[in-house]
Amino acid sequence: MKNIKNSCLVLEGGGKRGIYTAGVLDVLMENNIMIDGVIGTSAGCIHGCSYASQQIGRSIRYNMKYGKDSRFMSFKNWLKTGNIVDTEFSYHTLPEKLDPVDNETFKKLGIDLYAVCTNLETGEAEYIKCNDMFKDIDYIRASASLPFFSKIVKIKGKEFLDGSIADSIPLARAQELGYKKNIVVLTRIKGYKKKPSFLIKMLTPIVYRKYPKFIKAMLNRHNMYNEQIKYIEKSEVGNNTIIIRPSRYIKVGRVENNLSVIKELYDLGRNDAIKMLPQIKKFLNE
Repeated sequence: MKNIKNSCLVLEGGGKRGIYTAGVLDVLMENNIMIDGVIGTSAGCIHGCSYASQQIGRSIRYNMKYGKDSRFMSFKNWLKTGNIVDTEFSYHTLPEKLDPVDNETFKKLGIDLYAVCTNLETGEAEYIKCNDMFKDIDYIRASASLPFFSKIVKIKGKEFLDGSIADSIPLARAQELGYKKNIVVLTRIKGYKKKPSFLIKMLTPIVYRKYPKFIKAMLNRHNMYNEQIKYIEKSEVGNNTIIIRPSRYIKVGRVENNLSVIKELYDLGRNDAIKMLPQIKKFLNE
């Protein structure tokens, strides 16, 4: 299929739930469905990189190979370094040496890649266009840096954490950027509603007391997320958005290291995308 103009992938995060998205993206690549832009939050941004460089199977490959390595993602690493994901291993050693991202293909293809990060001072989302996956890796890292379990990422005088705090599913931003046909990949089943967390309500004002606007964003996140779901579903009715989401519930922890569960969720993403292929192709070509 030829490159579709004004099309964008909007990718939700969710920690290890994001491997569902990797399954969807692999099916799109296998069927030569080329999209102009990718805008991803947290794990959505991480897996969006493999799509932007057109590396089929890369995300599931390194997840299966290094999923049990404590440096990849673990509470052990958090206790040791302050980051649940080891910065050097996951954002340098792995993508540069162990399972290299194809940065040259990414730059050659020219797929627009946006990392969504939350600015702690403003409490608002920033959408950084990544032109080089190596040089811009800290923005990708910031997008996936979980509050409480990651150190604040400082870039050019700004402080960032997980983009999902300010914009969990950035469809509205994709539309503002001019994309007319948007494929939204969610990692929660239909009907899911985010609820307020007592622990977040108690801990956030203490841990992030220097950042009142970030605290406000954290405490309002469940409302923001639920409103975004309503907006996305309304946009789907309007025929300028298509939603791909898990067709059934699979229990997976945010720091899941059971490889059979990871593979099951990836396969679900593949199967759901395969079933929707005719609909996706029709949607993009109308």
